[in-house]
Amino acid sequence: MKIKASLWFLICCYLLAFPSNSVANQRDRLRDFTSLRTSKNATVFESWESHDTTRSHASVYVAPQDGLMEADRIVSLPGQPEGVEFNQYSGYVTVDPEHGRALFYYFVESPHNSSDNPLILWLNGGPGCSSLGYGAMEELGPFRVNGDSKTLYLNDYAWNNVANVIFLESPAGVGFSYSNTTSDYDKNGDKRTAEDAYTFLINWLERFPHYKTHDFFITGESYGGHYVPELADTILRQKKIANQTIINLKGIAIGNAYIETDTNELATYDYFWTHALNSDETHAAIHKFCNFSNDNVSEECSDATDASSDESGSINNYNIFAPVCNYNASVAPKLGSIGEFDPCSDYYVYHYLNRPDVQKALHANVTALPYEWTNCSMFSGSSWRDAPLSMLPTIKRIISSGISVWLYSGDTDSAVPVTSTRYSINKLGLPVQSSWRPWYTNDEVGGYVVKYKGLVFATVRGAGHEVPSYQPERALTMFSSFLQGKLPPSS
Repeated sequence: MKIKASLWFLICCYLLAFPSNSVANQRDRLRDFTSLRTSKNATVFESWESHDTTRSHASVYVAPQDGLMEADRIVSLPGQPEGVEFNQYSGYVTVDPEHGRALFYYFVESPHNSSDNPLILWLNGGPGCSSLGYGAMEELGPFRVNGDSKTLYLNDYAWNNVANVIFLESPAGVGFSYSNTTSDYDKNGDKRTAEDAYTFLINWLERFPHYKTHDFFITGESYGGHYVPELADTILRQKKIANQTIINLKGIAIGNAYIETDTNELATYDYFWTHALNSDETHAAIHKFCNFSNDNVSEECSDATDASSDESGSINNYNIFAPVCNYNASVAPKLGSIGEFDPCSDYYVYHYLNRPDVQKALHANVTALPYEWTNCSMFSGSSWRDAPLSMLPTIKRIISSGISVWLYSGDTDSAVPVTSTRYSINKLGLPVQSSWRPWYTNDEVGGYVVKYKGLVFATVRGAGHEVPSYQPERALTMFSSFLQGKLPPSS
């Protein structure tokens, strides 16, 4: 029996053939991870609720941070354009001195009003994919990489226009983050990822103490549907234990969030059918023969999902209407354009971040890495120690705390599609406070939004899985509204 075709579509799915010395992309990471869901070794998927009585943080490692902020300041990134008006920092924060585990960050301040603007943490998914490589260099960061892999160009719609943004490579083993204890790379999971990210934040705020009073928000995408709420939950728990506000958490926002395993599988096939990627017969067979909450996949279900894969063909599942990458290093390099996302951007970023002069400018400790910098890590699904089947219980707790919760979806993504997010939200049973309506950017519909009690759901029209990559201006409009605590503009 073939592996279920749905496992190839649950992910942030660029199908790229990376250079032989490069590690896989986001598609491979989430595909490998979710494949455990239908294997005999499914014990890794446990309820996050099982951690509730054991996850206490009586003490958190905090190290002296004097002088490290200035040591982390980036003078200039190789190839950056003229006229850069904001401060950049990057470096390491140790989260486990005994094991020598350190997380790498890249931080960009706002060019204006940085002392007043909120502080944002961005987390990419995978699990195991780089927030520097994807979030900073391909999505919402201030720069993108030209096709020559040597020069950068400005992103006019970067999120640091309205916030100070930290991009964290997490957990250890992702990007430039590392551990001096090799066995750590086989012990990663949702629980430790959240705990290490919390320790990172506490120490980072000691390094940048003037940000302690700023409003703080956590944002991310894809498997960030686990990372973001789990970190928020950890912060809220620690606040109760410490009985003081150490981190001024105000809200979370997750794009195309991987929230539930079973719901996402069904939603993916429903998205295929409603977007003319599958036949009526295949869609009917999937609904008849597939029970996505059952690990025992029938032969009829396997045949139907295989047919779905064949019928949809070779497309960019990150964005079903976008071109796929045909990378050829010998072709004259392209100059980038914010208005047209280049599907080969992964290649450009990979080569740029492996340049010695770039790594030196970033203060990257490449001698400590088990591999060269890669877009996504060498993690396999079998080395990921824990992950809940559903994040809805955690999201419910965050809603009940009064923290702002936004879920948003690029509507051309079939990997973690808008249908998946809507099915999950419907399970929460929240009353509607503001009915579904369009929202606008520059007199055009930017997407649609509905406000529930405790949660806002927004779509971004014409955006793929990585929303700021495909629709940067619309993404910034939505994000600015999120920070301001109001719905995107109605006209």
